[in-house]
Amino acid sequence: MPHTDGPPPKTFAARVRRLIHRPTGNALRAGVLGVNDGLVSSFCLVMGLEGAAATQAAVVLAGLAGLIAGASSMALGEWLSVTNSREMNNKRLRDMAHEIANSPETARKRLVGVILAKGVDAPSAERAASEIMRHPKSALDTFARDVLGINPQERGGNPLQAAVISFVLFSSGALVPLLPFLLGVGPLAQFASMIACLAALGLVGLGTASFNGRGGWFSAARQMFIGGIAAAFTYGMGALFGVSIS
Repeated sequence: MPHTDGPPPKTFAARVRRLIHRPTGNALRAGVLGVNDGLVSSFCLVMGLEGAAATQAAVVLAGLAGLIAGASSMALGEWLSVTNSREMNNKRLRDMAHEIANSPETARKRLVGVILAKGVDAPSAERAASEIMRHPKSALDTFARDVLGINPQERGGNPLQAAVISFVLFSSGALVPLLPFLLGVGPLAQFASMIACLAALGLVGLGTASFNGRGGWFSAARQMFIGGIAAAFTYGMGALFGVSIS
């Protein structure tokens, strides 16, 4: 008696779709870079003000203003980018659905080419394409992912979610250089801010190692070095212009 427990076996076309669908995503990369943007920009701003011998109140006020302005700009830019991407992807999906409905043979031949490019032999590609094309929704899903490069469920993402995440990530990074000034006074706050920022840059470098292919220690050291150079430059510029203005 045949075994009937468990889910039904997948069809040949379903196995082919699984082969050619390759999930993508760079949420970690976007998150790490979002924190880095806020951290570096705020670090440089604070060091520039310190170089100009600004008061602690001025550093905090300017730092918070920079945090809000930068985070708002990042959030708005992300919202616009995702919104435009969704609108473009929706149009491309409508055009693809129109082709599947009105030019099925043209769409089938294109699908055969997609499957062949994944290493499937010609007879199997022809058979799978014909089977997939019998189900318009399945065909559109396949075309969306492997011809248009679109995840039909996300279609570019959620604009509001992207904006909120961008705001929070940028703000969390930009807050690091300011915390010592909110909690401490005088030279100790400046020293603590530098140490906190360099440590945070090291952590960001370790995060980038997960997607840049370099070693963790190398990425951390490089991030700390570049961020430190940028902060030193703005400190020097602040000192130069502070003396000139005064």
